Amino acid sequence: MTAIIVSPLARIAQMAVLHGVSEMISLMAKEQMFHRPAVIKAQRHLLLGMNDISFAGTGDLIAPQEIHVRQIIDFARNWDRSSPLLIHCWMGVSRSPAAALIAALAVNPEEDDLALAHRLRAASPYATPNTRLMMIGDEVLDRKGRLVDAVKAIGRGADADGNAPFVLPLLTEINVT
Repeated sequence: MTAIIVSPLARIAQMAVLHGVSEMISLMAKEQMFHRPAVIKAQRHLLLGMNDISFAGTGDLIAPQEIHVRQIIDFARNWDRSSPLLIHCWMGVSRSPAAALIAALAVNPEEDDLALAHRLRAASPYATPNTRLMMIGDEVLDRKGRLVDAVKAIGRGADADGNAPFVLPLLTEINVT
């Protein structure tokens, strides 16, 4: 099944192997070190250095920027979709779910924002997409506020321990009867 796998850092190797992943987006603080799983193609690994914050100007922390969102969109549009895309951050709760929503809309721009947000919530009771990434993604994808409103509508996720990867199916993978 072609989908987006969202994972905390601690589970990326397991998720990559389990789901046959060969492409990955990492949203990590600049100083955090980790190893790319061997099954991930080096040329199809996007590493974005940012902190999980919602506003700029917080000391040495790096807030998500428009360039990060554009890189997510470009990467997703170049994803061959022969296997799932793995997106991860430290806990798999904020940055990576936000990136998953952006990537899903990049490859399926006709997707209804609210339906996508509800699908995210059904896949993960813990996801709380980073608000700054959502605002920038909404603007860059020209969603006219619909993405931000949809994420607000599902509300904050439940408290998480950072050990709950999930699968976000793409619109084309949902059976419509």
